[in-house]
Amino acid sequence: MHKFEYDENAKKLLNPQIVQMLSSIYEHKGRQHLFVESKKDELNTLGEIAKNQSTKASNRIEGIFTTDKRLEELMKEKTEPRNRNEQEISGYRDVLATIHQSYDYISPTLNIILQLHRDLYSYNKNGFGGKLKSSDNIIAETNAKGIQKVRFTPVPAFETEEAMRRMTEAFLKAWNSNVTDKLLLIPMFILDFLCIHPFDDGNGRMSRLLTLLLFYRAGFIVGKYISIEMLIEQTKETYYEALQNCSLEWHESKNLYEPFVKYYLGLMIKASYEFESRVEYLFSQKISKPERVKKLIQSTVGKITKKEILEKCPDISTKTIERALADLVQQGLIQKVGSSSATGYVWIQ
Repeated sequence: MHKFEYDENAKKLLNPQIVQMLSSIYEHKGRQHLFVESKKDELNTLGEIAKNQSTKASNRIEGIFTTDKRLEELMKEKTEPRNRNEQEISGYRDVLATIHQSYDYISPTLNIILQLHRDLYSYNKNGFGGKLKSSDNIIAETNAKGIQKVRFTPVPAFETEEAMRRMTEAFLKAWNSNVTDKLLLIPMFILDFLCIHPFDDGNGRMSRLLTLLLFYRAGFIVGKYISIEMLIEQTKETYYEALQNCSLEWHESKNLYEPFVKYYLGLMIKASYEFESRVEYLFSQKISKPERVKKLIQSTVGKITKKEILEKCPDISTKTIERALADLVQQGLIQKVGSSSATGYVWIQ
């Protein structure tokens, strides 16, 4: 059975590249707290957008969909879920809200993880919410011809409870000892969780919720305002590749952690840059709103959609953005490309 030796394994990760990535994240962290302390109320809109994106992206990775209109209604709790997909989306919404509101009081023990999984399936009466897997499972991929290939065989069902207990206890011991940087502990823990694959369903979504919980508990709040789940969805090929590389010989405790750790640190750096970029446009008070739209398009490499402009400038109304875009097109400063939902705008060099 795998040995959970977090402090020892972390020592092998401290190469120059990872140390540099850690330094970058801590530099961003200092600036982020200044933004949050000075503009806390104004950031609420950014936080609501991130919650919607996180719920949509994390479920979409698992093939769970609904329309944007239904998602918005479910997120605002203005409607009841109509089908299994919407039940699972509603459960994710509730667990995400719990983490946002109470992360300081949620320690990732086995019992807490079971309770979060129970709440994830609180709208779906399938009977396995909050229960460890009852049968062995596999992690597989299906190619273009429909042929399934086993990528990894997780811990068998009869060993799962013991593995989860040993993992959470070892992790919390390392976490509380403060010997190892928590930014290294988090991806190592998530990798181990995914290799155990403790539930019959919901392992991927639980791993992303636990990721957010642990980042918050470690003092990294950027995930409140930038959707970590959406960044994972956008880079899921790299994510699955790192996961596969690091799961080789996991059962024998001979696996690597470095590719998965680097992937996670890269996510945090990307999220930090995105946060600072959005804050810049959110708090640019010296120029008019149409000028902010113009500046945003001018500084974007490639095309940007109206939806992306709304996300980056949540305090600007849709009508104001549409008027600004129309004026910029008429002035010959931007070009409209694509059609329908794929419509974008490109700055003319």
